Amino acid sequence: MTTINLAPAAAALDDNLAQPYMVHGTDISGRLVRLGSTVNEIATVHNYPAPIAALLAEATALAAAMASSLKFEGKLILQTQSDGPVNMLVADVTTDGALRGYAQFDEAAYAALSMHDFRSLLGKGYIAFTVDQGQYTERYQGIVDLSGSSLAECIQHYFYQSDQVDMTVRVAADRDSAGAWRAGAILAQRLPEIGGEGEVSDGAAARDAWDRALAFINSVQADELTDVNLPAQTLLYRLFHEDGVRVSETQALRHQCQCSEDRLKTVLLSLSAEELADCFVDGTVSSTCEFCNTTYAFTPEDLAVTLQ
Repeated sequence: MTTINLAPAAAALDDNLAQPYMVHGTDISGRLVRLGSTVNEIATVHNYPAPIAALLAEATALAAAMASSLKFEGKLILQTQSDGPVNMLVADVTTDGALRGYAQFDEAAYAALSMHDFRSLLGKGYIAFTVDQGQYTERYQGIVDLSGSSLAECIQHYFYQSDQVDMTVRVAADRDSAGAWRAGAILAQRLPEIGGEGEVSDGAAARDAWDRALAFINSVQADELTDVNLPAQTLLYRLFHEDGVRVSETQALRHQCQCSEDRLKTVLLSLSAEELADCFVDGTVSSTCEFCNTTYAFTPEDLAVTLQ
């Protein structure tokens, strides 16, 4: 992997990306995610109330940060299931950078809320992380209770509980001056026993480096993660210039749903004749994608079938 030393000079303004980084001479690496138009498209596909749109934007940024730090080919899915007004939240990202997200909520239950914090919106439930590498491979899934006061805390709890890995993450979502949604996340993790330059790290020195990294990450302000005028590399230099920080090639991120007319056709044609006939209403069968809100409609002629 080609790396470059990060200098204080400002890079060109960038957006919709995951920026991998490594703190020089330590066992700490991470990802910084910046989302503009990509997350705005996801958050505005449906008419979400602002607190729910913000929660979905955070979930999307977190999924991108987690996926870009894993070694796999396929899709990572972040999903919550809970008993609150927002009973399901889904964000997924493919290894080539295609992002999508969806929030399912009860309008009446949401309207009855007096507070719109994380716990009030989601209630009790769990968060699941699924790595899907295709139909011929077994899915890997990790599940943990929604025990934190934010999505970031739940993810940190999952990593600590399941892998005993030192990991910290911060996330933010907000609307810019034009009313468009933006989101950002920064993730750092410590790889046990292996230094950032491929050498074994001294235990005490590695712990001191991690403690410093925690302090730096915790100092990041929400508006720094979402500031359109603050390049990703500039923010990383601010945080880690004392130790030195290296970055590798960024990954472009985009909003792209995985639904398609051909895919839905395949599903419909896999049904029995009786099941397919039951799907038609007034001579048409239609389906709307929950993620992108696109509606697909077919007549019997479109499917080359004859209804009994």
